[in-house]
Amino acid sequence: METGTVIALVIYFLLMLAIGVYAYRQSSSNLSEYMLGGRKLGPAITALSAGASDMSGWLLMGLPGALYLSGISQIWIAIGLVLGAWANYLFLAPRFRIYTEIAKDSITLPDYFEHRFGDTTRSLRLISALVIVVFFTLYTASGVVAGGKLFETVFQLDYFYGLALTVSVVILYTLLGGFLAVSMTDFVQGIIMFLALVIVPVVTIDIVGGITPMLNVVEALNPAHLDLFTGTSVLGIISLMAWGLGYFGQPHIIVRFMAIRSVKDFPVARRIGMSWMIVSLLGAVATGFVGIAYVQQTSTTLADPETIFILLSQVLFHPFVTGFLLAALLAAVMSTISSQLLVTSSALTQDFYKTFFNKTASDGHLVMIGRLSVLLVAVVAVVIALDRSSSILSLVSNAWAGFGAAFGPVVLCSLYWSRMTRQGALAGMIVGAATVLFWVYAPVNIADKPLNDLLYAMVPGVIMATIAIVVGSLFTAKPSAELVAQFEQMQRELKESQ
Repeated sequence: METGTVIALVIYFLLMLAIGVYAYRQSSSNLSEYMLGGRKLGPAITALSAGASDMSGWLLMGLPGALYLSGISQIWIAIGLVLGAWANYLFLAPRFRIYTEIAKDSITLPDYFEHRFGDTTRSLRLISALVIVVFFTLYTASGVVAGGKLFETVFQLDYFYGLALTVSVVILYTLLGGFLAVSMTDFVQGIIMFLALVIVPVVTIDIVGGITPMLNVVEALNPAHLDLFTGTSVLGIISLMAWGLGYFGQPHIIVRFMAIRSVKDFPVARRIGMSWMIVSLLGAVATGFVGIAYVQQTSTTLADPETIFILLSQVLFHPFVTGFLLAALLAAVMSTISSQLLVTSSALTQDFYKTFFNKTASDGHLVMIGRLSVLLVAVVAVVIALDRSSSILSLVSNAWAGFGAAFGPVVLCSLYWSRMTRQGALAGMIVGAATVLFWVYAPVNIADKPLNDLLYAMVPGVIMATIAIVVGSLFTAKPSAELVAQFEQMQRELKESQ
């Protein structure tokens, strides 16, 4: 590996650790500080932290690879994600920020469910925390595997050492600084990802001769690559765009909305977040397309389409710049791992340990348990990641659908419908998750296609969960006057903030 590349990566790792140390000195005084940064994030950090923790390595590898292989028809998923993220900022974020504070200053999603519905049985907290711990531990493992394989493929480092290096840096800054460290590193990582996804396609377009020659090469290779509807169907387009529905139920994303310092900051956060997302997605799409032209013009061999970003970074830039661009790929992987670690740690600490084992634990004690939980989840994820066949890449899409169906309708209905009850929330959560599991794993075929190949599990999961919420709420006793008063208070504070 070139010396300049090594220097750039070392600078990147040291920067992440420095942020962790700074956040440790700023935010570790109590549990709310450790888990939510004291609810004082600015709009820029909120927006870029949400974006970076959301996108992961698929933005720099998966999406360019899909466009390289199949053409513009793969852009429907990006369109769905943009619409979903925009709706999340507009319809969920302000209400959720206000309501979580009204509901006894809830600092986790299970915490919010319990206080929003006055659940004395603790069933909502237990089930939602269990879903978070199980799925996010596996989700984290897939990210760890991605980091290990990146070091192995690009830097010729042994897979185990690459895995260990990736997870060690993430553990250190997450362990030290908690939510503030994760959010601040996500902010820096988001900037790095943004710049990389602008620099790589712009430079490559110039090298291949411009946009028109690029499109001519793509069309000559396969005219279908420029057809938005090639290889798609109505159900296929719905399935791709349905990924956007998942935003309403992703704990590692909506927790950012709980931490912003003021509801009045959301319009700025939305503009920053959506601008970052749209430009980054366009950069990823352009990287896939311009990669086709570069490979064809130079007769370069590309074994794996998902490595087109890596290839262009290595062959077109100075070694120091290459290190910066590869750091962007690491940033995409690490930002998601750290967010998942912290959310899982929050569930273990607040929703299991404090609730069921030590109700009188001090904040200092809970912060220590939170740090131990980060370490525990990371160790389990590494153990899973040691077996490459357990990279669970397909589980990533299934987990996205599971979270979206189990939590999305429950969160949205809880913010807009005062008649919703604990039983309705519990029914929606269980039915949503069960529908996704059935849709993905049941041995049922229609027209010789598995259900999930015919229609993404998110769609039936969200529909069935919503029906379960409505039925479960209408056929049970109305919420107490206290819970209705809390809902009305949320609406008043929302109006006052606008």
